[in-house]
Amino acid sequence: MNTFQKGKFELSGFSMSENFELLTKALDASISGIIITDNNQPDNPIIYCNSAFEVISGYSRKEIIGHNCRFLQAEDRNQKEREILAQSVKEGLDCAVVIRNYRKNGDLFWNELYMSPVKNSNGDVTHFIGVQNDVTERKKVEHDLRQQKVLMQQKVDERTVALRDSEAFLTSIIETVREGLLVLDPKFRVISANYHFLRTFKVSAEETVGKQLYELGNNQWDILKLRELLITILPTNNPVVDFEVEHDFPHIGKKLMLLNAYRIELEGQFKDQILLAIEDITERKEIERRKDDFLSIASHELKTPLTTIKGYMQILERNVPKEASDKFSVTLAKVSQYVERLNNLIAELLDVSRIQTGNIELHEESFDFDRMMSEVVEGIQASAQHHRIILTGKVDATVTADETHIMQVLNNLLSNAVKYGPESENIEVNVTNISEYVKVSVRDYGVGMSIDDKKRVFERFFRGSDIQKRFPGMGIGLYVCDQIIKNHNGTLWVESEKGKGSTFSFTIPKGGKKSNE
Repeated sequence: MNTFQKGKFELSGFSMSENFELLTKALDASISGIIITDNNQPDNPIIYCNSAFEVISGYSRKEIIGHNCRFLQAEDRNQKEREILAQSVKEGLDCAVVIRNYRKNGDLFWNELYMSPVKNSNGDVTHFIGVQNDVTERKKVEHDLRQQKVLMQQKVDERTVALRDSEAFLTSIIETVREGLLVLDPKFRVISANYHFLRTFKVSAEETVGKQLYELGNNQWDILKLRELLITILPTNNPVVDFEVEHDFPHIGKKLMLLNAYRIELEGQFKDQILLAIEDITERKEIERRKDDFLSIASHELKTPLTTIKGYMQILERNVPKEASDKFSVTLAKVSQYVERLNNLIAELLDVSRIQTGNIELHEESFDFDRMMSEVVEGIQASAQHHRIILTGKVDATVTADETHIMQVLNNLLSNAVKYGPESENIEVNVTNISEYVKVSVRDYGVGMSIDDKKRVFERFFRGSDIQKRFPGMGIGLYVCDQIIKNHNGTLWVESEKGKGSTFSFTIPKGGKKSNE
């Protein structure tokens, strides 16, 4: 905040620190979302946000700090307002736009943004301040008025026919959906039940329709968690999404169900009815459990013989006969290389196993972050002779974290940058202070990824279709990295465009995991 000149916000009788504290409280009390970005940092990252901005965007502060403001537009990048903002930032000018943004849960909201530059005594733009208001309701009213004019011109009989067709269409969909669907009235009596529900729970329509949900099948649906779920729907209009309930039914055994419940909305109006979707995930969860068990057992069992093989390889390398041929030495080196690759693969599988069972441990200690960054970059550079890794920025501070795990994340991101950019020359690594966080970015100029692949890149065992054909791997490295960063109360994200490379960035709190809880 040293760019704000002394006297610009001083109040008589208050010290500088008291004025600063008062200013901060005033910003947090504002009903408008306020952010400050640092124009001196690469990519103009957000360094401050008030509470109202967290409410408007749905993101927490730790998920906001360090990002460029464009993350709010998600994949909706072709807006002319973005060009206006970019030009204003470039020229250091004020601007006001109304732009489409997206909350963390994916909901669209219209953002009325006023952006102004902050200049130092030399007239240089050091920061930008953005004041934002959610004008979604205003936009909705404008849209509704336009729609109303159109609807008033339609004939009543045409509208009736359309509604009948829609009802028949929806009924056919409901009956073919492969999950149980129930429609309940305000007293939780069943108005309708689809065929899949009747078949899954072995009941008839006569036994179900018109009965209260909790009384079905001699009260076998009287489930405490289900009661708690349903009483939150009608009063709040909030949906319940992916709520797991396990129950032992007398006639069909134990079932693990995934429940989704919604207030029924027709033409923008909520009705006093609930749509309850019930998916039986018992078999799927059992398959996942067996897969995780196999993964854990296999990785542990493979580790022991591999350690022995690795030991024997080291003995052979130390005792190569003097008269050994070049072919013998080359073959021995290749075997050693593949043994090490297998060792790393099993280590990653063990990490996945520990993550799935909740046994991944965090050993936090204070260490010199800049030293650790230099060591990792030097280590990767030594083996990446066809690439030049450019490290910029410094933290100039000790960081409290699990150094081994953070090094593992950096090694993985840098190795991927080398692997997926075989024809590119430079890999750019930047480290910087962002408020109480450290931010690290790794940029490559490789193959990049599609929008769909980018959404799933941190999923376990996921590999993009194009990448899978060209590059070997199991798709667990980035999953492990994401879990490690989350375990530090940080965030890991990617910006990428197919054919133009990728930038992986993460932030972690400098003071350790507990400092950010």
